[in-house]
Amino acid sequence: MAKLGIDLGGTNVRAALLEEDVLSEIHSIPVNKTNGRDGVLEQIVTLVEQFEKDTLEGIGIGVPSYVDIDQGIVYDTVNLPGWDAVPLKAIIESKFHLPVSVNNDANCFALGEKYYGKGKPYSSLVGITLGTGVGAGIIINGQLYAGQNCGAGEIGALPYRDRDYEFYAGGSFFTEIHKTTAREAFEMSKQGDKKALKIFNAYGHHLGELIKLVLLTYDPEAIILGGSISNAWKYFSESMTTSLHQFLFKQYIKNLKIEVSSLDNAGIYGAAHLVGN
Repeated sequence: MAKLGIDLGGTNVRAALLEEDVLSEIHSIPVNKTNGRDGVLEQIVTLVEQFEKDTLEGIGIGVPSYVDIDQGIVYDTVNLPGWDAVPLKAIIESKFHLPVSVNNDANCFALGEKYYGKGKPYSSLVGITLGTGVGAGIIINGQLYAGQNCGAGEIGALPYRDRDYEFYAGGSFFTEIHKTTAREAFEMSKQGDKKALKIFNAYGHHLGELIKLVLLTYDPEAIILGGSISNAWKYFSESMTTSLHQFLFKQYIKNLKIEVSSLDNAGIYGAAHLVGN
């Protein structure tokens, strides 16, 4: 039996089968926000209908939000209008009569890395997603730590300078401060553009400051970076490392491993892993 993993993002909703640690039949559609909550729910249903129900063990869904994990209720999804207190688990279970598990998307990323990616060797790790927003999934002693309200790892909401870390370590750093996008800055950096390189140099400093807080709070063996901005690792890693080493507690970073994910669709892997676990 296969597990169906779904990654609901602010831009796309993607789904794939996980069987014997391999993803197959990957489907992706742009999120339709114009019809609010019901429009996105219809898209999830349409995606699930692409798969043969009788072959499925269950469905796992990662969402960019706080989640009541036991009840499968989704709260406060900033990038999806109308998504507040949505009983996603109950809705999908009633439609397909299959067990459904729901969790935060950064938690799913961390699970994907722990069991299928670069996180395999580590019992304690933090997976940080760098994209439009910034979030973290926390693995302690081999187990996901989500907190009482599935709010552990919402590191982007921590205050920093005049805003928060999400503003300085997420997509807003590029769009709001530098009037470009991370993708555009990445492409310009490949061409040696000095302005773009300077942007990523500043970005790396802010990310290093955020990682210091992660170390002080969780002291993991490894940090694994994912999300679209992590593709530009080459251009911000040096300044990030410099910032990180300006740290009072040198022992925290002596044995720390910082890696960039090479697992395509890590969030889908993690969502599928929710099934039966």
